[in-house]
Amino acid sequence: MKGFHERNVALKCSSKTAIDSSPSPGTGSEPGPSDSKFSKTSVWSNFFASAFSIFDTYSESSACVKKASRGKNNWWTAAVKRVVSGCSMRRIHERVLGPSKIGISSSTSDIWLLGVCYRIMQESSGDVDSTNELTAFKRDFSSRILITYRKGFRAIGETKITSDVSWGCMLRSSQMLVAQALLFHRLGRSWRKPLQKFGDSEASAFSIHNLVQAGKIYGLAAGSWVGPYAMCRSWESLARCKREENDLEQQLLPMAVYVVSGDEDGERGGAPVVCIEDASRHCFEFSRCQADWTPILLLVPLVLGLDKVNPRYIPSLQATFTFPQCLGILGGKPGTSAYIVGVQEEIVFFLDPHEVQPVVNLSQENLEADTSSYHCDIIRHIPLGSIDPSLAIGFLCRDKDDFDDFCSRASKLADESNGAPLFTVAQTRSFFKLISHGDALADTGKVRENDSFGVVPMGDVDVSSHEDDWQLL
Repeated sequence: MKGFHERNVALKCSSKTAIDSSPSPGTGSEPGPSDSKFSKTSVWSNFFASAFSIFDTYSESSACVKKASRGKNNWWTAAVKRVVSGCSMRRIHERVLGPSKIGISSSTSDIWLLGVCYRIMQESSGDVDSTNELTAFKRDFSSRILITYRKGFRAIGETKITSDVSWGCMLRSSQMLVAQALLFHRLGRSWRKPLQKFGDSEASAFSIHNLVQAGKIYGLAAGSWVGPYAMCRSWESLARCKREENDLEQQLLPMAVYVVSGDEDGERGGAPVVCIEDASRHCFEFSRCQADWTPILLLVPLVLGLDKVNPRYIPSLQATFTFPQCLGILGGKPGTSAYIVGVQEEIVFFLDPHEVQPVVNLSQENLEADTSSYHCDIIRHIPLGSIDPSLAIGFLCRDKDDFDDFCSRASKLADESNGAPLFTVAQTRSFFKLISHGDALADTGKVRENDSFGVVPMGDVDVSSHEDDWQLL
């Protein structure tokens, strides 16, 4: 119970949300979206995360410790057992943080699912095309890979943790996004079989075991919650490790990984900048100096407000789902993470990792494994304005032309953002430093635009007036 007491003391004394909190000493943490405002829902989420984490630790402790504390703590562990056995983690989160809705809303507006538009019309119209579009959307949604909490896998590293229940939802959400990138790149949009690379063992390249190991430098640890920025950096680190272990022709993640940040790696705050020069360098390094361009995975961590998303960013978030390169969003409600894959007006559709399921052996030797649990036909949605402001957006650019198209769309989106861009585009790092610091604006009020991509000019934007909406990444 000592750990539980320490965590609750930390909760009372801290003004941070539970999104990026770290319950154990020596585990790093990153700034969350509510550094200056206490979040009630995050407190409840952290309460349950603490409770279940303590239960896991207690159940795996040595026999002598059990005997010494059995009488004192038996009532607590028994209560937790009843909660865990009586309902799923999803139901617990929904009871505390509010439920998500199931199915498709009655709206007849278009649905955008990872860059594909489905035109939905009123059912009463009897339009065959509309019915077909709705069916196609449901089929497309159910084809997305679902990766949820698992129990019963081999212990992670030197710990005794054999389940990621209550702490692994951000890792699972990120696995879904990267799995989607691999599907788009290699197998096509509708391929349903989950990839062996995402099994729950060290033998699987992109397992939760290997993610935790690669992300230690960013505060990733088994049993601890992690935020979107640290998650993106952990994938960058894991991809680098796997690239060094294999020949170019046998890359497990056949694409460069670029975590988009602002000036000085985001330490000065402000909107992240997609630097074309940096993207080219990442591709060149990935190809081991053999190609000027390769497929590239862009991960853009953002903090779009304090305790909720600033409404000024909502239109831009909606628009990202219309990009052909869109891989969705790592986000969710405060204290929980989900994989957001689509949007319809003010609601977003998502895949929820908060279902606890037994581990599945996805090794090459077990080709007959039951993989039905890696897909979901239940369509869930929540209001876009209710998602946590700490999130990350993913994009996959298959080649140089695809990247050029992405930059063109991103620059246009920034132009139309009314001074609140999610991110901007610049040709070189020195160029966006000028934008960030305003050095080039002092005399003329203008900056040089990139000829190819129409990089958003910042002369008409009051950067300082919106800086408070951003947290340091």
